[in-house]
Amino acid sequence: MIAPAAVLALVLLGLAVPIFLVFGISSSLVATLQLNQPFTTLLQVSFGAVTKHVLLSIPLFIFAGLVMLRAGVAGRLVHLSVTLVGHLPGGLGIAMVLAMGFFAAFCGSILAAITAVGSVLMPNMIERGYSRPFVVVLAAAAGLLEALIPPSNGAIIFSALTNVPVSQTFAAGILPGLVFMLLLIIYVVIHCWRMERMPVATWAERGRAFVAAIPGLLTPAIILGGIYGGVLTPSEAASVAAAWAILVGFLIHRELTLRGLLDALRVTAITTSVIFSIIAMATFLSVILTFTRAPQELVAYFIEFGVSPLTFLIMVGVICLLLGTFLEVVPVIYLTIPVFIALVDHFGIDVVHFYIVFSAFVGLGLLTPPVCVGVYTAAAVIGEAPDRAFRAIPGFVLVGLVYAALMIAFPDVATWLPSRLQP
Repeated sequence: MIAPAAVLALVLLGLAVPIFLVFGISSSLVATLQLNQPFTTLLQVSFGAVTKHVLLSIPLFIFAGLVMLRAGVAGRLVHLSVTLVGHLPGGLGIAMVLAMGFFAAFCGSILAAITAVGSVLMPNMIERGYSRPFVVVLAAAAGLLEALIPPSNGAIIFSALTNVPVSQTFAAGILPGLVFMLLLIIYVVIHCWRMERMPVATWAERGRAFVAAIPGLLTPAIILGGIYGGVLTPSEAASVAAAWAILVGFLIHRELTLRGLLDALRVTAITTSVIFSIIAMATFLSVILTFTRAPQELVAYFIEFGVSPLTFLIMVGVICLLLGTFLEVVPVIYLTIPVFIALVDHFGIDVVHFYIVFSAFVGLGLLTPPVCVGVYTAAAVIGEAPDRAFRAIPGFVLVGLVYAALMIAFPDVATWLPSRLQP
C-alpha cells in the first residue's frame, strides 16, 4: 500500500492539489488500510500537533511583521540602510540585504519580508540601472535571512518537532545569519563593482534616518531581550511584539490605519491556515513512521554501510535540494525531520548544528525552479515575468552552497551562541 500511496501523492502534486491534501490523503490511506489504525487516532495525533503551545508564536510573529509593514517601519529601515551603505559599490543591493536582515529580526514570514523591503527598494534599484533579474533574485535570496535570524517560523516548527527549546534554535541562527549576510554583500559588491555609485549621505542625514528607524530597531531587542532575559516565553514575546507593532503604527509613526490593521489580520489568518493545515495533515506521516519503525530501520542501514556524519550531512543536503525544488519549506520539514532526527542522534551531531545545515539547503528551495516561491514573490512585486529572472539564480545558488559548506565545516558557528545562553 505504501508504494501506491507514494504514486498517488506524486500524481496529486502533479495536478497541483494543495500540499496538505496530498499529505492527508496519501498518509491516511496507508495508516488506515495497511496499518489498520482507526481514523480517530490520526485526528488525535493531528490535534495534538497543532495545539502545541510553542506554535502560538507563529501567527503572532507573522501579524507583528505585517503590521510593521503597514506602519511604515520597512521604509524607514530601508532609508537607514541606504544612508549607511548606498555610496558603496552595489550600495542599493547591500542596503537591501541589510534591510532584510533588520526586518527579519521581527517578522515571521519570508514572503512578507520580500514584499516589505522589495516594494521599497526594487523599483529604485531598477531606475538606477540594476538588471531586473538580479534585483528579483537578490530580494528572494536576502529573504532567506528570515529563516535564520530570529524569530523564524522554521525554527519554531523545528523545535516543535524535536523538543529543542525555541530559545536554542533562535540563538543558533544569529551568527549563521550574519555569515550569510556577509556572503551576499560580497557577491553584490563583486557583481555591481562597475556600476555608478550614489553620493555619500551626510552624518546629519544618517542621524535623522537612525532616529526615524528607532522603533523598528527596538523590536528585536524587545523580542530577544525578553526571551533570553528569562522574562518572556517565545509566545509571550510574540504577543508583546504584536502589541508593540500596533503601538508604533498608531501612536509613533501614525501610518497604520484601521483598514491596514484589519488587512494584516486577514493575511495572518490566511497564512496561518496554510501553515497549520500542512502541520495537521503532515503529522499523519508520523503515525506511519511510528508503526513501520522506518527511522530505526534507516539507522540500522546507515550503521551497516558505515556512513560517516559528513556523508550523512551531504546526503541531507542533496535530499533537501531535491525536495525544495518541488515543495515549500514547511512540508519539507515535516516530511524529513522525523526521519533525519533519529540519524542525527545516532551520529552524535548537535541538533542545533543540524538545524542550521538543514535550513541552508531547504532555504535554497526558495530559489530553485520550478517551485521557487521567493523568486515568484519578488517578481510579482515589480511585475516581472519570473522565468526572465531565472538566469540570475545560479550565482545566488552558488552563494548558498558556499554558505552551506561553511556551516558543515564549522559547526561552532551554529553551536557557540546557544551553548553560551544555556542556563
